Amino acid sequence: MAELPYHFGVRVRVYPSTEQKRLIKRNSDASRFIYNEMVAMNRELYTLRRVKCPISLVLQRITTLQERLKRPATGISNIHGWLNHSDFDADMKANAIKNYRTAWKLFKQVHQSGFPHFHKRNTRQSYQTSNHYQSGKGQPTMTNGSVRLLDRHHLTIGKIGRLRFAGMPKWLFTRTESIRIGTTTVSMDATGFYFVSFQLGSTQPFVSPSKKTGSQIGIDLNLDNFLTDSNGNTIANPRFYRQIIGKLAKAQRKLSRRARRAKQERRQLRQAKNYQKQRLVVAQIHQRVANQRKSFLHQLSTSLVKNHDLVVAEELRSKNLLKNHALAMSISDVGWRQFLAMLAYKTLLYNKQFVTVDPKNTTQTCHVCGFVMGTANTHKLTLVQREWNCPQCGQHHIRDWNAAQNILAKGLAAIA
Repeated sequence: MAELPYHFGVRVRVYPSTEQKRLIKRNSDASRFIYNEMVAMNRELYTLRRVKCPISLVLQRITTLQERLKRPATGISNIHGWLNHSDFDADMKANAIKNYRTAWKLFKQVHQSGFPHFHKRNTRQSYQTSNHYQSGKGQPTMTNGSVRLLDRHHLTIGKIGRLRFAGMPKWLFTRTESIRIGTTTVSMDATGFYFVSFQLGSTQPFVSPSKKTGSQIGIDLNLDNFLTDSNGNTIANPRFYRQIIGKLAKAQRKLSRRARRAKQERRQLRQAKNYQKQRLVVAQIHQRVANQRKSFLHQLSTSLVKNHDLVVAEELRSKNLLKNHALAMSISDVGWRQFLAMLAYKTLLYNKQFVTVDPKNTTQTCHVCGFVMGTANTHKLTLVQREWNCPQCGQHHIRDWNAAQNILAKGLAAIA
């Protein structure tokens, strides 16, 4: 897959049988177990190597761990024989180990990514498998691998078998002979819906490049209006989470009461039926908000990319912004990082250009004369001031529109 120039991701909903649900859960639990075993071995090895005066027992343990980590799939399966059961997908084990090694590599390269931690058991299920093609059966396509499409409504996956699916874009069925399926993820979300995610690769673009419009736009993201562009247009902030916060709070209080009652009766929450029913209600509310937000962001980002050749946005660090307790909920609700990520990959798909710039002084600078508020005995603009007049040239500014124009100017200067 890595040698193919174009990649695309598709997520479809599947409808497994009771037996297939059991297999998905077993593989998901095994994947989590193998990942946690890798975490435990590497943490122990990392600690033992820091012993300043190692004794022979420590050195022997280090050697044992190093040998086991060379072939972890075999080593873990030999110790835990239940992993050799026929229910388990061999590629699931390899992908769990691969995912851990990726996390460990990120930890060593970028310490901000954090030390690989243990995956806890929760209501979600997920595991990855790989697609294999037999030699001598022609060009790899979407219809001749171990993970393949049988028709427009059915697919097959190793160990699980035939699954009915829905939600795949229709245009993919016209190009099955030129597309290859790579890593496949089988998952279940908190609401009990099952999904299969495909990593697709091809030698041809998945999306036809849009016609050049000659248009360039800068966007300023804010909380009053979701977006203000350099042309003066504004997009209202839908505030999906705030619309249901009362209903969600009521459902969560009910969930808390049922959890307390189950604990008083010494019943595990997994076996408390009333608790599980209410947990599903809470999960469905969260999922509805996430789907609404994602739909809104997809429609807006696609519209911007198709109608403009260059999109310039401010480089936001949401992690720092969330430290402001007064605005944290509003910032999380608006989904800025998800929106910028959509713009980044969609501009590549449609052969457009996306640039992020440093937002420093974009709000405080007059886009006409370049005067910066806070200099020459002037005060910086506060969040309350939505309109202002430039002390130097007298130009009247709408705060967000002026910022969007400055962002566009910075982006043009960056690519010049």
